Amino acid sequence: QVQVVESGGELVQVGGSLTLSCVASGRTFSRYTMAWFRQAPGKEREFVAAFTWSFGSTQYADSVKGRFTISKDNGKNTVYLQMSSLKPEDTAVYYCAADTNLPYGSAPSESLSAYEYWGQGTQVTVSS
Repeated sequence: QVQVVESGGELVQVGGSLTLSCVASGRTFSRYTMAWFRQAPGKEREFVAAFTWSFGSTQYADSVKGRFTISKDNGKNTVYLQMSSLKPEDTAVYYCAADTNLPYGSAPSESLSAYEYWGQGTQVTVSS
């Protein structure tokens, strides 16, 4: 069983920056593909970014490309989401998720069902 815990969400002004953190348990964290998803009020949960375990490659939703950066520190069992140039439409609960079964060399999935372990979420509110 893998436990996932997010932190760092808060109220931030339009154009501001914020970094979310996510700690996952387990001795094989280096082999987890980690992703961030978000869910705005009244909307479905959507993919934001992912970091694959095999080549350390990243993947982003079009809506956040150039503004968000995902990174992974295997020594700390932590994945980060650096967010900049924040917009009101970035307001959402942000969830961290772990996929422990992605084959070596495969691209990360943007589907919720590919990720077995989820955190409880952290609220990000972008105020104008």
